[in-house]
Amino acid sequence: MSHDDVVLLTGYPSMLARSVCAEVLERDPRARVVAVVRSKFQEDAEASRAELPADRRRRLQFVEGDAAAIDLGLSGIELKALARDVTRIHHCAQVTYLGVDRATAEHLNVDGAFEILELARSCPRLECLVFHSTAHVSGDRDGVVYEEELRAGQSFRTVVEETKARAELVVRAAMDRVPIAVVRPSTIVGDSRTGEVDRFDGPYLLMLVVVTSPPDLALPLPGRGDEPLNLVPIDWVARAAVAIGRDPASRGRTFHLVDPHPPTARRVFELVAQAGGRRGPRGSIPTNLAKALLRAPGLDRIAKSPRAFLDTLSTPVTYDARNTAAALEALGIPPCPSFDSYVDRLVAHVKERVRRRRQTQRDEVEIVDPLV
Repeated sequence: MSHDDVVLLTGYPSMLARSVCAEVLERDPRARVVAVVRSKFQEDAEASRAELPADRRRRLQFVEGDAAAIDLGLSGIELKALARDVTRIHHCAQVTYLGVDRATAEHLNVDGAFEILELARSCPRLECLVFHSTAHVSGDRDGVVYEEELRAGQSFRTVVEETKARAELVVRAAMDRVPIAVVRPSTIVGDSRTGEVDRFDGPYLLMLVVVTSPPDLALPLPGRGDEPLNLVPIDWVARAAVAIGRDPASRGRTFHLVDPHPPTARRVFELVAQAGGRRGPRGSIPTNLAKALLRAPGLDRIAKSPRAFLDTLSTPVTYDARNTAAALEALGIPPCPSFDSYVDRLVAHVKERVRRRRQTQRDEVEIVDPLV
């Protein structure tokens, strides 16, 4: 490969990996991306590549493999070629669906961390392994959480939080031997420019409830709604992570990719309602009651994700981001945009997805879970 920068990317074609890929190819015209793609996602990956401009398509290569398998599921020849050429790694392969089973979460999140670290050790030209973690490794902690902290006696509310924390422990233990930067975004939502998102989960429960409710119905807010709800758009996360991965000063450090001035959950609900042409929230119901209602018969298919998300609405946590603020300022990257600057595009995308789904399923009597 004659390109200056050869970036190995896992997790393709998830939206996070696609966003990181697009950012790399756009910002560096000499960069080449090699994406590890599981066989069952090859067709989706090819469709995604076909949407890129011609020059960027030529600089995106796929290799069939599995980021959580031994040697990433690659042949010995493929592995040696990658190790020889790779200058940067973005490990985006992970499972974040809150209803995932433990075995799957452990395999993809923890085993995947071991495998990408093993590859990174064998790359003589490696400048940085960017490990995509999550701010939610803080579990049920409240108060201020600092970027360098991980083990602080916290409990975990979901298997995703637990396995992502274990994966980060594995990677951080190797920071003295491998050039690593850990990025921890808070709750990721769709693209701030287009509203696009690949899965309705977490805060999208609020959007779905709002846009599918009668326009004159004022819905109660689960919990008091006075705790911060830290949301970050996926395009900004990708831009920040790519810039951090290119900065030699980022090695050995951890970065919270968060909104420095997050709105409260109530304010998020109000903005979503306004963007959806609905009335704002009126009153509230206790979080425990809201979770109990989600255990009712007929709601079991969507209960896992909403119940876990409701826990985040009642956790008074603040993510310190001094590493991130200093790094992004030096790199010329703007801070996270405010939620009110792009909420209308998120809601418009949700409304359009709901409209298309209803149109194709008019004859179905059963309500289809839009979160699956």
